[in-house]
Amino acid sequence: MTPTPAAESVDPPAAAPAAAPAAPAAEPDRTTPRSRRHDPGRRDRIIDACLEVIAEHGVAGTSHRRVAAAADVPLGSMTYHFTGMDELLREAFTRFAGDSAARVERRTAEAATLQEALAGFEANIDEDVFGTQGELVITLELYTLAARRPEFREITSAWMARTRACLEPFVDEETAALLDALNEGLVIQKALHLQAPRRHLAREGVARIAGR
Repeated sequence: MTPTPAAESVDPPAAAPAAAPAAPAAEPDRTTPRSRRHDPGRRDRIIDACLEVIAEHGVAGTSHRRVAAAADVPLGSMTYHFTGMDELLREAFTRFAGDSAARVERRTAEAATLQEALAGFEANIDEDVFGTQGELVITLELYTLAARRPEFREITSAWMARTRACLEPFVDEETAALLDALNEGLVIQKALHLQAPRRHLAREGVARIAGR
């Protein structure tokens, strides 16, 4: 009787390799500028940034790229909100002149006498007009632009008219114009002279012009 062959042993199938752990979710790129799809203040921020760039680089050095960087907005926002650099400069200088005129208006708003009005006007020169180097530079940049381009004189004329209107309830029109000219002249002198204006020079000038 033929013996039955022994069954061959079969190795069990190898286990499938374990799946690699899933890679962690990528962290968001923190260097990418934040999205501002809803940014209602963007236009105002561009105007403020334009004034900052003018103070640092002058009108000649003010570009869409520099203003966009200062405002932290995409470059395309410049042409979206403004038709060109002229419109942006007009908006920026109009805001600056309006804010400057509002300061002298606040200084003289409560004045009931000539003395009180002149005191507020002097304080505006000493503390506001001479406040910062940046504002001094912006003022002179506007003067230069208005001297070369008549369309910008609308801004400076409106600024001067508001300043004089603060004094005209107390002095005649010519005296108000002379006092405003003193204000403008002291600004230019401060910018051009190596030494700071003498203390109380505005007070002395105002007193002589107003006959106080």
